[in-house]
Amino acid sequence: MKLLEPTIEYARQIAAYRKEFLDCGDSMDGTGGLRRFEDPAEWVAHCAACRDEATVPEGLVPATQFLYVREEDRKIVGMLDIRHRFNDYLEKYGGHIGYSVAPSERRRGYASGMLKEALLKCRALGLDRVLITCAEGNEGSRKTILKNGGVYESTVYEPDEKEMLERYWIDLGDRNGGK
Repeated sequence: MKLLEPTIEYARQIAAYRKEFLDCGDSMDGTGGLRRFEDPAEWVAHCAACRDEATVPEGLVPATQFLYVREEDRKIVGMLDIRHRFNDYLEKYGGHIGYSVAPSERRRGYASGMLKEALLKCRALGLDRVLITCAEGNEGSRKTILKNGGVYESTVYEPDEKEMLERYWIDLGDRNGGK
C-alpha cells in the first residue's frame, strides 16, 4: 500500500472512486472536494493548487491530497487529505486529516494503514499533534483513530451537517515508522 499524490494517470480510477460514493450516497471525506469535480483532470489541478499557500483557493487552507493505492493492482482503495494548518471551521470540526475508503474496499484495515502513513507525513510537515474528527457512531473511524494513538477530547455539534462530531488528538511524538 502506498500514499501517492494524485496525477492524471489515475483519472479513470478517480472518476470510479467518485462514482462509487455518489451511487451509494456516502460522504467523500478526505477527497479534497472531489464531489464537485466531474472531470478528474480539474480535480487533480485543484489538489495541486491547494498544496501551496500562494495558490490555495480563497477560504481554504493549504492541504496535501493523497490517493491510497494498493500496489499489486494499482487500485485506489482510499483517499486522504492533510490540512497543513487550521481555519476556524477546521479547528472546531474538521481537523488536520480527513480520509475515506471506497465502500467496496472497507473492513480490510486500509483506513488504519493509511492514517498511520499520513501521521508520518504530518510529522514531516512539522506538526507535533493532529486533530481528527469523526461522526458520532462511526465505529470504524473511531477504531481507526484509536488504533493510531487518538485520545478523545470532546464531542461537538456541527451545525451545517447537523451532526455530532467526536474530536481526537494524536500526539506525533517521535514517529519513525513505529507504533
